[in-house]
Amino acid sequence: MEISVTDWHDWRWQFRNRVRSLGHLARELKRPISWLAPLKPVIRRYPLAITPYYLSLLNASDESDPLRRQCFPDPRELSFSLGGVPDPLDEERTMPVPGLIHRYSDRCLAIVTGDCAVYCRHCNRKRMWREKGLRGGRERLQAMVEYVARTPSVREVIVSGGDPLVISEGQLDWFLGALRAIPHVEVLRIGSRAPVTLPMRITPELCAMLKRHRPLWFNTQFNHGREITAESARACEMLLMSGIPVSNQSVLLRGINDDYETMRDLLCGLERISVRPYYLFQCDPVFGTDHFRAEIGNGVEIMEKLRRAISGLCLPRYVLDCPGGGGKIPLQPCAFLPGMNGSQFF
Repeated sequence: MEISVTDWHDWRWQFRNRVRSLGHLARELKRPISWLAPLKPVIRRYPLAITPYYLSLLNASDESDPLRRQCFPDPRELSFSLGGVPDPLDEERTMPVPGLIHRYSDRCLAIVTGDCAVYCRHCNRKRMWREKGLRGGRERLQAMVEYVARTPSVREVIVSGGDPLVISEGQLDWFLGALRAIPHVEVLRIGSRAPVTLPMRITPELCAMLKRHRPLWFNTQFNHGREITAESARACEMLLMSGIPVSNQSVLLRGINDDYETMRDLLCGLERISVRPYYLFQCDPVFGTDHFRAEIGNGVEIMEKLRRAISGLCLPRYVLDCPGGGGKIPLQPCAFLPGMNGSQFF
């Protein structure tokens, strides 16, 4: 299919033309659709979505390609999972109103949609991909606004999903404005992987709208250095030039970024585009993600090598997120002051 330059750079065209079916995936792989039969049960439970842009970054014929592994369905997603559960952070239990997670007293997280430009196969909310009740809707969002308004301990609201940038700009503008109008809400935060998977979504119009709701922070998720492209760098630069700080929350993924060289290249690449490495998450024990979960010891070893070799500006905090408001536990070796005995570590 002939694609015009105008279409390619139009985020709506990218979103409409995502790979959503096995037939489309078979064409990209240049394989007969019968070859993909084992994937039918997988996408029946966990849908498939890949933007043409993100597809252009990966090697579709290489099963070990780190970008392909993040977005191509895998039969192991339905396999036995050692300790894996659909809701590893126990989010459903901490929802005072549908879609609003209140795990910590001073902040809450609003799931404004279950949809994304690309469905990342390691996602800790993949249980929500088929939930029609998460397809926007002002009434649902209004209930969240009303809860925040009557909960004065909440000073920060994180707007997440899914990906909040796939809902209409008008609806997102209204929601952010309604939250901003609450006197005790001091800070807003957007969590979106659009700069990585759909950088065309970051437009001058979107940036101007987000700028009106500052102080607003933007968190994204680059997991591999190859995701840092001219297009993704441009998207982050537009946000930064609008006065919106951009931070990155990577996930440690086995066979994708769980080695020193790959992680170093990613973190130094983020520093080059002025995106702050914020967190490196240990992959949550989501059902069917055993093949993504790296050993914590390996992660600690990588971080220790990085600490000795690269700038502190490049270093994220390696953490394990705990359910039910338990917080983020730093995963790091104990540090000792020279000359002190073992009882005097900090």
